[in-house]
Amino acid sequence: MTYFCGMYEKKIPVELECGLHVFMEVISGKWKINLIWCIHSGIIRPGELHRRIPRASRRLLDTQLAQLTSLGIITKTVFSQKPAKVEYALTPLGKSLIPVIAVTAKWGEANRPLLEPLLQLPTPTLVQ
Repeated sequence: MTYFCGMYEKKIPVELECGLHVFMEVISGKWKINLIWCIHSGIIRPGELHRRIPRASRRLLDTQLAQLTSLGIITKTVFSQKPAKVEYALTPLGKSLIPVIAVTAKWGEANRPLLEPLLQLPTPTLVQ
């Protein structure tokens, strides 16, 4: 059996047996935490988000914004004007992620001196 998530086909079923699995499903994606934090910080327009996260393609950011919208983490407001104007905002559910992201960022900063050199090493591979 295959499972569809947006445009992509998932070959492994989503595991939701515990809260950690649910959390990981919500935030999985290279830029989702950055997008949530940027929107929390007041960067709410798609162009602004792309300028803040320049290494991510516009298409990938749009996909992850759509996923966050479908999960109820953010809302998307499209204003009927020319040129078109779009803004994103955190929902109460999205706002509840901010303390978790803040603690995670604090842990990363506290452990960066130790982990940064190790993260730049080649990824170990399994030798058979």
